[in-house]
Amino acid sequence: MTTGGGHPRVRGNDYRPLAPGERFTPRLTVSVVIPAYGGQDKLDLVLAALARQTYPAELVEVIVVDNGTEPPLRLPATRPAATRLIVCPVPGRAAARNAGLAEATGDVIHWLDSDVVLTPGAIEAHMRWHHAAPYLVVTGWIRFTGADVPAELPDDLEKAFEPAEPHSWIVDLVERTDGLTDNPQRPFSLHVGGATSVSARLVEAAGPMDDELILGQDTEMGYRLWQAGAVFVPEPSARAYHLGPTMRMRDKQPIDRVSHAFVADRIPAYRWLRGHPGRRWKVPYVTVVVDGTTGYDGVRATVDALLACTIPDLDVLLLGPWDALDRDRRAPLKDPHLDLALVQGHYRHDGRVRLAGAEDVDPAVPFVLRLPAGWIPGEDSLARLLDLARDEGLGLVNVLLDESSEGVVAARLERASAFARARVVVDPDEDPGEDPGEDPGEDLDDVVDAVSGVSWVEAETYDFTAFSGGPVAPALGRRGAYRARVEAQAEAARLAKEAERLRAQVAKWREEAGRWRKSTVELRREVGTLRRQLAAAGRAQQSLRTLMSTTMKRALRKRLRD
Repeated sequence: MTTGGGHPRVRGNDYRPLAPGERFTPRLTVSVVIPAYGGQDKLDLVLAALARQTYPAELVEVIVVDNGTEPPLRLPATRPAATRLIVCPVPGRAAARNAGLAEATGDVIHWLDSDVVLTPGAIEAHMRWHHAAPYLVVTGWIRFTGADVPAELPDDLEKAFEPAEPHSWIVDLVERTDGLTDNPQRPFSLHVGGATSVSARLVEAAGPMDDELILGQDTEMGYRLWQAGAVFVPEPSARAYHLGPTMRMRDKQPIDRVSHAFVADRIPAYRWLRGHPGRRWKVPYVTVVVDGTTGYDGVRATVDALLACTIPDLDVLLLGPWDALDRDRRAPLKDPHLDLALVQGHYRHDGRVRLAGAEDVDPAVPFVLRLPAGWIPGEDSLARLLDLARDEGLGLVNVLLDESSEGVVAARLERASAFARARVVVDPDEDPGEDPGEDPGEDLDDVVDAVSGVSWVEAETYDFTAFSGGPVAPALGRRGAYRARVEAQAEAARLAKEAERLRAQVAKWREEAGRWRKSTVELRREVGTLRRQLAAAGRAQQSLRTLMSTTMKRALRKRLRD
C-alpha cells in the first residue's frame, strides 16, 4: 500500500493493507437510511437495535422513509435520539432510498432494510473501515432467521434468532475470490441494500439509485460506485439478522429474469447478457475517442476498422468543430474544411458514432480507448487489449504505435474505475494529514499504476497498422473472426456455467454434510445421555443388590439368633 494526496492507495480491490484496528477515534458521521412499507412490528425491532449500537450516538442519524404505508408508520419510543420519519409517496424502494439520501447529512450512508436487525457492534465494524479510506463500500454479514417476530427486541439476538441461514450467495462469492481481493471482475455485486455502508463522497460521484429499474437497483448502483473508484469490503463482524427469507431466496429465477432484462442495458460488465452482435446498449462496453480533424481518409480507415472489429459493443466519439462547420456549397471541392465535411457527412447518421465538439464520455462506460486517427486496428486487436486489461487487472494499457525524434505516438486503453480511484486519492481538497506524501499534481498515470497497474505493448504484437493512403480496404473476413471469438466466449460461458453448477453441488454437499455433522453431534449427545443413564441405572442396581444382600444377611442372623 502506498499513500499520496493524504489517502492510502490499495491495488485493485485488495483492501487488506488498510487493516483497520479495533481501536480508532470515531469522527465520521453516518446516516442510516431505512425505506419502509408496512411491517411496523419489524421496524420497531430494527430501530431498537439501532439504539443499542456501540458507535457514538451523537455521530448517528437515522432517516426512516415511509413509502406510502396505510395507516402511516410511526416512530416507536425505543429508537436512536436523532431519528426522523419522512414520507415518500412515489412507490418503489429506489425512490424511497433516494428520498432518504436527499435528507442525509452523514459522511457515510448506511443502507438498511426495515426488516434487518443489526447486532450491537455492526455500525462500529462498518465505520472502522470508513475511517481507513474515503472510497469504501462495506457490506455486513446477514443471516436469515425463520423465528417468529418477538414483541420486544431480545437481549441476546443470537439466542433468539438462531438457527439462521447465511446469505449463501455472498458467502460463496467471498470464498471463491479470497474475500474479493483476488482480482474479481465484478466486486460491485457485493453492494446489497440490506446492510451496506457507502462513503457519501462516492454516492455523490455515482449518483442516486436508478428508479427506472424494477429490480436490480442495488447491483446497478454498485456498478456505478465501482466506476467512481470504490473498493468493496465484506465485513463478517458486522452481523445482522434478516427477519424472514428475502424475495430472492423465494423466487430466484423469476427475479433474475426480470432484473437481467434491465441491468443488461446498464451494466456492461455482465458480458453474458450481451451476446447479440447487432444490439446497441444504453452503456457500451468501450468508447473509442478519435480526433476527426486529421483528414477524412485516415479517420475513415480507423473508424471503419473499429466498427467492424470483434467487439461490437462499442461506440466511437469523433471530436471536431462540427457545430461551427460552415460548408462552402458553391465550390465544395475548394472548401478548406472539405475533409471535416466529409467526415461529418459520412458518420452523422451512424448510430454507433457520435460527433462532438468536446470529449463527453459516459462515466458508466468501463473502458475508453484513445486512438490516433490513421491507425487501423486488426479485427481482434481491441478484444485482445481488453482481455489483457481484464486478466491482469490493469488500469491502463499503452500501445506504442510509432516512435521518432518528434516523440512517441501511442494509443491508450483506460479503465474508467482505475482513473476514478486515482483522482480520489490525489484530490487536493481532502485533508492530507500529517504526511501529505507525493504532490497532488503528480502524473495521474503514475497513480493509476499504483492502484491498478500500467502496461506498454507494441503495435505489431496487437496488429495495429498505419494507414498508408489510397482507398480504404473493405472490412472483409471479420465475420469469421467475430464468429470464432463468439464461439470461444460461448465455450468459456459453458465452462463457467459448469463450474457454477459444480460449486452449487459442492455447496449442497457441504450443507448436507453440515446437517449430518449436526445429526451426528445430536446422536452422540443422545448416546452420551443413554450411557450416563445406563451407568446411573447400573449404580442403582448395584446399590439395590448391596441393600438386598445386607438386608438378607441381617434377616438370616436374626433367624439364627431366634
